[in-house]
Amino acid sequence: VAANWTAPAPGRPVCVNGTPWILYLLEECVDNVWEYCSVVIGLVSMFCFLLSTLPQVYEAYRNGKVEEAMSFGFLFFLFSGDLTSFAGCYLTSQLPIQLVTVVFYIFTDLILISQFLYYKIKNSSSRIFSALDSIHFFYLHCTAARHLLTPIVADAVPNCPLLHKSPSTSNSVEVTGYVCGYLASIFYLSSRFPQLYKNFQRQSTEGTSYLLFALAMMGNGTYGFSVIVVLPALKGSKRTFIIKHLAWLIGSLGVLILD
Repeated sequence: VAANWTAPAPGRPVCVNGTPWILYLLEECVDNVWEYCSVVIGLVSMFCFLLSTLPQVYEAYRNGKVEEAMSFGFLFFLFSGDLTSFAGCYLTSQLPIQLVTVVFYIFTDLILISQFLYYKIKNSSSRIFSALDSIHFFYLHCTAARHLLTPIVADAVPNCPLLHKSPSTSNSVEVTGYVCGYLASIFYLSSRFPQLYKNFQRQSTEGTSYLLFALAMMGNGTYGFSVIVVLPALKGSKRTFIIKHLAWLIGSLGVLILD
């Protein structure tokens, strides 16, 4: 099996006892049970979030009134949180499973927002200009997402300038990443309040899928747990590790009570 792996990059430690399928899929060297559990739990989280949109998509298709039931503020803050979380994960070199998971989050956000705008246009022809404003607003965030995803492609290109940062530049990038992480937490916590207000205003949750929030709770819970479960395997400071991941723990575990 080892003969099938490409040679490690200069300066990158060789993974001798790592789990082959994790090393191949995620490029993460997992050589103990705690890190293995973290990856598996993280994949469960990703699976929960990937499935969470399907009940809401079906519910919207069934009644065709998703724009009356769902708050655009909820979707907007959720999408903004995922974008800034992705930027923070990438810039601060978080666990690979965190980066993969947040990419799936962005994908599911796009599905929900696209469906919301589709039914808003379909059911509100008299307010078409308002819908077009929402589409334009959404387009700007898609453009931002494209710019955030571009570094991943650039990072794979040999001799890319992104691969040769000076120490001062690296520190600035890392600080920016942590700022993005805490900003994402604020977006996540803020996202639930527009939907709570919408439910209170309508005195109903008709048109929203219970499974959307149930699976989101499972996804957020397992996501946070996937980060915490590696603590027993750490060789360095556990306090430093928690501080490094604190923003993402707040963003995942902090919204559970709101959900």
